[in-house]
Amino acid sequence: MSVLQANCPSCGGPVEFKKGSTLVLVCPYCRSAISRTDRTLEDLGKVAEIVDSESPLKLGLKGVYKDAKFELTGRAQLKHELGGVWDEWYATFNNGWVGWLAEAQGRFYMTFYQPLPDGTTLPSFEGLQLGQVIGEIPNPVPLMVQEKGTAISVAADGEIPYKLSPGEQSNYADLAGKGNAFATIDYGMSPPWVFVGNQVTLEEIGLGDAKSVKREGQRVAVASMGCPNCGGPLNLIAPDKAERVTCPNCDSLLDVNQGKLSYLKSLTPPANAPQFVAPIGAEGTFPGDVKFKIIGSVVRSVTFDGVQYFWHEYLLYNPMIGFRWLVHSDNHWNFVEPINPAEVEVHTGLTAASTKVNYNGRSFRIFQDAPATVDYVKGEFYWRVEQGETVRAIDYVSAPMMLSQELSGNEMNWSVGTYMTNDEVEKAFGISGLPKPWGVAPNQPFTGQFYYTWGFLPLLALLVVAIFMIPFTGITNTVLNQTITMPPSVNPTTPQTVFSTAFDIKGNRNIRISASAPLTNAAADLDVDLINEQSQEIESVVIPISFYQGVEGGESWSEGDRSNDATISSLPAGKYTLRAQGTTEGVQQPLQISLKVEQGVTRGVNFICAFLILLIVPIFGLIRKMSFESSRWKDSMFSSTGSDSE
Repeated sequence: MSVLQANCPSCGGPVEFKKGSTLVLVCPYCRSAISRTDRTLEDLGKVAEIVDSESPLKLGLKGVYKDAKFELTGRAQLKHELGGVWDEWYATFNNGWVGWLAEAQGRFYMTFYQPLPDGTTLPSFEGLQLGQVIGEIPNPVPLMVQEKGTAISVAADGEIPYKLSPGEQSNYADLAGKGNAFATIDYGMSPPWVFVGNQVTLEEIGLGDAKSVKREGQRVAVASMGCPNCGGPLNLIAPDKAERVTCPNCDSLLDVNQGKLSYLKSLTPPANAPQFVAPIGAEGTFPGDVKFKIIGSVVRSVTFDGVQYFWHEYLLYNPMIGFRWLVHSDNHWNFVEPINPAEVEVHTGLTAASTKVNYNGRSFRIFQDAPATVDYVKGEFYWRVEQGETVRAIDYVSAPMMLSQELSGNEMNWSVGTYMTNDEVEKAFGISGLPKPWGVAPNQPFTGQFYYTWGFLPLLALLVVAIFMIPFTGITNTVLNQTITMPPSVNPTTPQTVFSTAFDIKGNRNIRISASAPLTNAAADLDVDLINEQSQEIESVVIPISFYQGVEGGESWSEGDRSNDATISSLPAGKYTLRAQGTTEGVQQPLQISLKVEQGVTRGVNFICAFLILLIVPIFGLIRKMSFESSRWKDSMFSSTGSDSE
C-alpha cells in the first residue's frame, strides 16, 4: 500500500499516512491533529500530550489475534466524566481488519466495528438500564449493559481511523457477555456504532512479553510536586493513574489533573473508626505469585439500626495486572478481584437483589444489601473518590468466597473476594503480629469438617463389619422348645418347681430363654436355672410374665405381656436342664408355660453401644458447625435460609 507523504498544515513538518484506513494523524512535531480529506489536509487543532503510564503497550508493537497479525499504529486517550483515563489502541491487521485494543484498569479488550442489520434501531442512551440485555446486537451470547457514561477525547498519538476532535465528548455504553464477550456502543455517531469483541490477555494476543514502559522523567516531575495546601512533599506511587490523592502531611484531598494538583478539602477520619493496619507502599505477593503494592486505603461503613460498622479497603496495584483490593473487616481479610457481570446468574434481575445468585458453578446466598459510605481515604486512587460518596453494596456468600455487587449511578460492578487467613496475609507481606480476628466473617470457611467427615468413617466401618458378620452371627439355633405345666400356687410365697428335658448347649454362643403363657388378669414370676449336668454349675435368670386388661370409662385398656425373655452370655458346652421355679397370682388352674432356649441370637446391643460411642465425634462436629453458621449469620440482614424472592 502506498504511503501518503505530506507536510503538516500547522507547522510544515513532514508527516506520513502509512495506513489506508487512517483518517487522522497526530503531527509528531506540533501535536496537531491532521485530518486527511480527498484533496487536502485539515488541521483539527492541538491535542494534549499522552499521559504517560506504565502500560506494557506502545506504538509499533506487533501481535496476533485469531491467527491474524496486527500492529499498534495509533493511540487515543479518553477521560471518563467522573475522572479516570483509559487508552484505545488502533490495531491494523495484515488481512485488512481494523480493530481497537482498549486498555482500562489493567484489563484489555479487542473489539471490531460491527454493522447492524438493516432496520435495526438501538435503544437510546438515556433509555439504557444497567443489566439490560441489548438483543438488537447479533452475537453468540447475550450482551448486557455494564456501564454507561461520557468519554472526553483528551490526547492521541500516531494514526487514528476516525475524525478525532480534541476535547470532543461522546456518550458510550459498555456491554458484557459470558465467555469474556465485550462490546461498546458509541453514541457519538448517528446512528450509534457498535464495536464487538472479547476481553483478552496479553498472552492471548501474542504480547505476553511486553514490558511496562518506564517514564522516569514524568514520575520524578510529579513526585517532586508539593501539596498545594501545606506545601509538604508528595511521593506518588502511580502518578500516571491517579485521579485523587491525599496529602500525608495535612490530610487534604487533592485532585490530580495530568500531573497538576489542586486542593479540594481537608479530610477528618471518623472518631470511632479503627486505625489502618497496612501502610501505603507495602508490597505483597498474592494468588498467582503476583506482586501488588498498596497505593490507597479507604474507610467504609454501613449503618444498621443506628449502629455504624466500619471496614478497610486497600487498593492494590500492579502495572501488568491492574487493580485489586484487600479488604480488612473485624481483622478478617479478603483478596478481591473484579469479574465479568455477565457470568453472574441472578434470579430477579441485575439491579434487584436476589436471595441467591450463581457464579462459576457455585451458589451464593445474600448476606446484606445496604448503602456503603466512604468515610475516609489515604493515598492514591484511579477514580475521583469523595468522602461521603455512597454506593449500593449487595454481598452474597459461599465460603470461602464472597460475591459483591456495587451499583452507583451509571455503573455496575461485580467482584469476588476470597477469604485469607492471618497467616496467609502475613506471608504475603512478609510480616508478623497481625491482630487476631474476632467473630465469624461472612465468608470465613469452617475448619472443623474433620469431626463430621472423618468422624463418620468409623461409623461406616462399623456398619460394614456388622453387615459382614450377619451370616456368621445371625443364625439362631433352637436347642429346647418345651411346654411345662405349673400348678397354681397354694401359697404365694411358696414356689412351684418344674424341670425340662435335657438339651445340649454349644460353647461361645449366647443364650436366650423365652417363656410365654396364656395369662389374663394374672401373673407368673419365674426363676429359671440352667443346670450343667456334668459340673452342676447353675446360671440363673428371672423371667416375669403378666397380662391385665379391662374397661374403664368406656375405653378398653391393657398392660403387660404374655411373653418375656432373658439373655445370658455364652456358657461352657455340655448337657443342660432347665429348672423353672415360680409363683403365680390370679391363676386358678394349672398353667401351661412354653419354654424355648435359643443360641446364636442377634441382639445388637454391642453394636448400638459402639454406634452411640462413635457417634459422639461427628455429633460434636455438627454442633460446632451449627454454632459456627449461627455466628456467621447473626450479623446478616437476612436469615441463613432467607425468604426466597425468586
